[in-house]
Amino acid sequence: MVEKTFTITDPAGMHARPASALVGSLAKFQSDITMEFKGKKVNLKSILGVMSLGIPSGSDVVIAADGPDEEEALASIEQTLKAEGISNG
Repeated sequence: MVEKTFTITDPAGMHARPASALVGSLAKFQSDITMEFKGKKVNLKSILGVMSLGIPSGSDVVIAADGPDEEEALASIEQTLKAEGISNG
């Protein structure tokens, strides 16, 4: 298992557009991928799960991947968050 903490930097927080892009980018990975915020952990492959966290700007989230392609999944997540301008990684 690998995990990394990201700070959400978008002024609007983790809103629908970047959350959708992030979730969509993970469909190709076999690993179990979760996002944790304030003690609540959700499946990062679920847009409803991500949106239910209500993550505001300036918040830290922990993303973990566990499985055969965990390293690639975490690298893809970091790249997507930067590309969407939601986190500085």
